[in-house]
Amino acid sequence: MNFKPEIEYQPLSEIKKFQSKKLQEILAYTKSKSTYYKNLFKRENIDISKIKTLEDLSYIPFTNKEDLQLYNQAFICVDRSEIVDYITTSGTLSTPTTFAMTDKDLVRLAYNEAISFTCAGGKAGHVYQLMTTLDKRFMAGFAYVLGIRMMKAGVIRVGNGIPELQWDTINRISPDAIICVPSFILKIIQYAEEHNIDYKKSSIKQAICIGENLRENDFSLNLLGKKIKEKWDISLFSTYASTEMSTSFCECEAGKGGHHHPELIICELLDSNNNVVAEGEYGELCITTLGVEGMPLIRFKTGDMCRFHYEPCSCGRKSMRISPIIGRKNQMIKYKGTTLYPAAIFDVLDNVDYIENYLVEVSTNEIGMDNVTLIIGSRNTNEAVMKDLKNRFRAKIRVAPSIRFENIDVIRKIQMPESNRKPIKFIDKRK
Repeated sequence: MNFKPEIEYQPLSEIKKFQSKKLQEILAYTKSKSTYYKNLFKRENIDISKIKTLEDLSYIPFTNKEDLQLYNQAFICVDRSEIVDYITTSGTLSTPTTFAMTDKDLVRLAYNEAISFTCAGGKAGHVYQLMTTLDKRFMAGFAYVLGIRMMKAGVIRVGNGIPELQWDTINRISPDAIICVPSFILKIIQYAEEHNIDYKKSSIKQAICIGENLRENDFSLNLLGKKIKEKWDISLFSTYASTEMSTSFCECEAGKGGHHHPELIICELLDSNNNVVAEGEYGELCITTLGVEGMPLIRFKTGDMCRFHYEPCSCGRKSMRISPIIGRKNQMIKYKGTTLYPAAIFDVLDNVDYIENYLVEVSTNEIGMDNVTLIIGSRNTNEAVMKDLKNRFRAKIRVAPSIRFENIDVIRKIQMPESNRKPIKFIDKRK
């Protein structure tokens, strides 16, 4: 099987024609199989035969997370007997949403990961150490295993946490790459330094990073990426994905954005008025899945803010590339005249050695403006630490939020309830 799809190397005009044809196929499928979209097309008097191009998507209303929660069963396009796997979204910001996967969907999921890992320099015979969970109804961990297997590479399912077990596995099996949240790399480096493990001479050559940004908007490494590279000179590859998309955007070795897979997903960027943004501008990512059998989505608003890059990549691919996600639309903060997203705050806090954990709390003050409080878990809580933190924020984002120190264990319990797959870092108490 070819894991370097030819369509990704075609001119953008050919990619657009290809996707327009795929769009007509998914519209016909959902009209026939999806109760939700069948009702939507009827209610809005949408004649899908007249939707011929990607621009014609504008005639179809959006789908959002609330729709998926309220009418979940109506999105399912197959009989229950054809569903082989049930997964849910993480529920970090809202109630988790259930997704039903068919056998064909799992093959598609595996293919997505295989072409993504290949994009990042992966190949048959490589061995990947998986530092993410496979349980708790998590799509990504299972997808990685399926994709690695499809590309005839090896996988070690260690799971998240436990630096001691991670290093035992690396020393025992000598994997080529790790798949993990990038901030966890700093934790395993710290463990190695404390236990005299010569990690720089280990077998690890690259890290496939999920869940956190490694790069600034100009694709240079952010504070987290720089700190990892300063400590451990391995190749870092950023990826972006979500359960709803069943598709990932993975960097190639050029490190200039996550590559779009045109055969798997259609992407739009929307402004605050739900119009497609001008080229080069930031907007909310809106997606239409292609080739999904169980629960396809049309014009689903992800809430994630980014921009597209259309110039050809040095790797030879001509497909669009996606920038680092700057934040979620509904998490935008306006603080002391500055507009920012939680990710910018996380980037500062994740790179302070004396911080063990933290929470970012946003509330509404007495005059209706956003107020930001950082709840910090640290073994050092003196005035010098407070001053250092405020100086770091002024240097990075021009404003210094309020800071409150809290017991590390108290924050840990808030951050990671037993039912959660991802740690809670952001608490929005705004009215």
